[in-house]
Amino acid sequence: MKFCALLVLGIVIVLGLTSCSKSSNKDHHVILISIDGFPAWMWNDPSLQVPNLRKLAAEGASTKAMTVSNPSITWINHTTLVTGVEPRKHGVLFNGLLVRQDGNKPAKIEPWVDKSRLVHVPTLYDIAHQNGLTTAESDWVAVTRPGTITWSFAELPEAESPVVKEMIAAGTITPEHIEWMQLGPKRKSVTFLDNMWTKAAIHIFKTHKPNLLLYHTLNTDATHHTYGPGTMASHTALAYADKLVGDLIQAVEDSGLRDRTTFVIATDHGFKKVSKYVYPNVVLKKAGLATALGPTITTCDAFCMTQGGMAFVYVNDPARKAELLPKLKEMFAQTEGVDRVIEGKDGHTLGMPTPEENQGMGDLVLYAKDGHAFNNAAAGDAVTAPTTNYGGTHGFFNGDPELDGIFIASGRGIKKGVVLERMANLDVAPTIAKLMDLKLPQQDGRVLEEILAK
Repeated sequence: MKFCALLVLGIVIVLGLTSCSKSSNKDHHVILISIDGFPAWMWNDPSLQVPNLRKLAAEGASTKAMTVSNPSITWINHTTLVTGVEPRKHGVLFNGLLVRQDGNKPAKIEPWVDKSRLVHVPTLYDIAHQNGLTTAESDWVAVTRPGTITWSFAELPEAESPVVKEMIAAGTITPEHIEWMQLGPKRKSVTFLDNMWTKAAIHIFKTHKPNLLLYHTLNTDATHHTYGPGTMASHTALAYADKLVGDLIQAVEDSGLRDRTTFVIATDHGFKKVSKYVYPNVVLKKAGLATALGPTITTCDAFCMTQGGMAFVYVNDPARKAELLPKLKEMFAQTEGVDRVIEGKDGHTLGMPTPEENQGMGDLVLYAKDGHAFNNAAAGDAVTAPTTNYGGTHGFFNGDPELDGIFIASGRGIKKGVVLERMANLDVAPTIAKLMDLKLPQQDGRVLEEILAK
């Protein structure tokens, strides 16, 4: 009888501890904020006016440099931030899904495909959802119809979205705002869009109190592309992003949940200034490997898909790879503005897959020289030309210090005053998982134990 009583007592204690753990989990809130295109070299400039971010860093932990993933592009690195694995595993290589068309047609990018087609591994929000926690996003990427986001306000929000309906009913936004947002960043002021996405993040947190909120601002990236990083416009854009972060911090304060909330601020990539374009599809056209109608490649034996400081080259017919790849490699190695030519079979050395593992991977990878960026257009015969209304870009090799990003963690569970010399964006998801008492099934990064309060 005594043994049975002790056994029952033990079970009760274990169940009690489990219940307390789950309750504690559900009382914890993590907000992951991505400020798009925020270079570490600008963060380390003391003249940059970002008081809300400076305060979070002083009250918590930060890094002088965060190594990003290859390709150093938006959707790729946002996916790394929430998976903790390299692109060779999570599978995202573009701002969308590259689809190879039949015959001699060039590949194309489909941006709004379901997350299940894009992301090949479980994410933080998947694991949180599986463990009974609530999840939310405002303008996160590669999250179309994931099935594991409890409350969503998409980059192009739909009028029938439950969060949109709530915000319209509350008078926070209007139906006209949603119509304008659906025009997208190329048609509407990105400062307006950032403001709407921030309003949505604030509404979701105050109304629903999710355990995990993903929130992304875009104006800094748009400004750096147009005017270049480090310019007056760049400083102003970052100050505006800081103001929006401050609005969200205040909303958390107003909700009474500040002591239960951890803020994690990161970015997807840094930025480099550019002054010249390189047109690799013109190179292919002049070599007789592609035909074009104006700036658009119509038919091709080989095609180049550009991403700022890097580009992927594809051979359409697999049977011709052995014939064409050596020629293409030599041709691009001699092209003005091209710094490096790497074979796709060596993708793992860059943290990317091989073409056999992922159809989006190029048969060749091109990296541009300093001051140059790749452009998809195929009009004319000029292989290089000065940029017009284009200040900077990303996509360059992630070992370039100008591509380093920022990282700040502050609030519940974070030590005060820790400054790391360097970390990797692979470390963000494992660290958040540890904070939320979750376990990622696989991770290439590590938990930043040195920033966690014991």
